[in-house]
Amino acid sequence: MKKIKLEILGLSSSQSQTGSFALVLGEVSGNRRLPIIIGMFEAQAIAIEIEKIIPNRPMTHDLFKSFANSFNFSVEEIIISDLKEGVFFAKIICSDGLKKIEVDARPSDAIAIGLRFDAIIYTYENILAEAGIVLTDQEEEEKNEIKSEPKPKAKKENIKKTSGGGEEYKNASVEKLKEQLKEALDKEDYEKAAKIRDELGKKN
Repeated sequence: MKKIKLEILGLSSSQSQTGSFALVLGEVSGNRRLPIIIGMFEAQAIAIEIEKIIPNRPMTHDLFKSFANSFNFSVEEIIISDLKEGVFFAKIICSDGLKKIEVDARPSDAIAIGLRFDAIIYTYENILAEAGIVLTDQEEEEKNEIKSEPKPKAKKENIKKTSGGGEEYKNASVEKLKEQLKEALDKEDYEKAAKIRDELGKKN
């Protein structure tokens, strides 16, 4: 069965389920999007890796990577493999260089792990045909315009933050922001850490 390559387009609070998040995957060579509802912990794990925030202690998905590396396994690709009664299923394709192994997983966990290995995300045509949302011509044009802009952080900018902006940090000094960033990481408040890091980037 032909695989279709996907990319992460957005991550935002779910309007339909309180405490959940909508992870939007987009067809790389097409105009369909695949929204998947995921939990708060998995959304945080995905956002942390996209934002390249290094936690003080390894999260579960970081631990998986360390464990795999210790045994010379790598994750080659993630496949959104099935859809049953509205529930998505995924497979993590691992390899030790000689043989490949498929590991069943929830899509949220699979993607959080795949990001840490720079693995490509795929799905199948029947899943996109059943659950995919087709972009209108106008939305497709806007998407192409965004992609054509020479912004090195364009992909990160497409990830919607799960709370308000960082206005409270605008007037703080660089030293104060660095201190607050350390405190946020110590408390494992990665959402706050991301805002402070963004503000530090503007000042630098």
